[in-house]
Amino acid sequence: MTTGRRATITRRTNETSIRLTLDLDGSGRADIHTGVGFFDHMLHHVAVHGLLDLSVKAEGDLHIDAHHTIEDVAIAFGQALDQALGDRRGIVRMGMATVPMDEALARVVVDLSGRPYAVIEAAFDTPAIGEMPTSLVAHVLETIAFNGRLNLHAHVLYGRDDHHRAEALFKALGRALDAATRIDERRGGVPSTKGTLTA
Repeated sequence: MTTGRRATITRRTNETSIRLTLDLDGSGRADIHTGVGFFDHMLHHVAVHGLLDLSVKAEGDLHIDAHHTIEDVAIAFGQALDQALGDRRGIVRMGMATVPMDEALARVVVDLSGRPYAVIEAAFDTPAIGEMPTSLVAHVLETIAFNGRLNLHAHVLYGRDDHHRAEALFKALGRALDAATRIDERRGGVPSTKGTLTA
């Protein structure tokens, strides 16, 4: 279901049950409950720094591990982003942000091109932050890119603390999405020489 630049995704599998609502023209309100505290914390940063209203209610097989829940929420987020953008008419389309978090610095660049691609360069020293495996940080970004049909380049430029590295990445993701999803009042059509961003 899509209304304006808002979309709700309901996803149910044998592993997870998810309801996610995303409003691109929000104010940064976040109501996020995935059962994985650090992931909630990261999504909260995306909402606040991206000025996106984001609601997530997820139940998953956390007795196994966090993988299915985190992956499926990322799928739903990407799908909601794609649906909320509609035909992508009038958007700025490209955005970037470089964000510090204490000693860490991360950069995210996005192009809402309709063509999914992801390049992620982010190394972590520990296997997990809280209950979120650090291997899933790159997977979340890739999953959002492919389901949201965007080109996403994300890099941790440097840093010592894994929490800070990840936090800088997700804050930068929010700010890059905010920049790219904005409506450019000078542009009446789709920002593409092809005339479409949906095929």
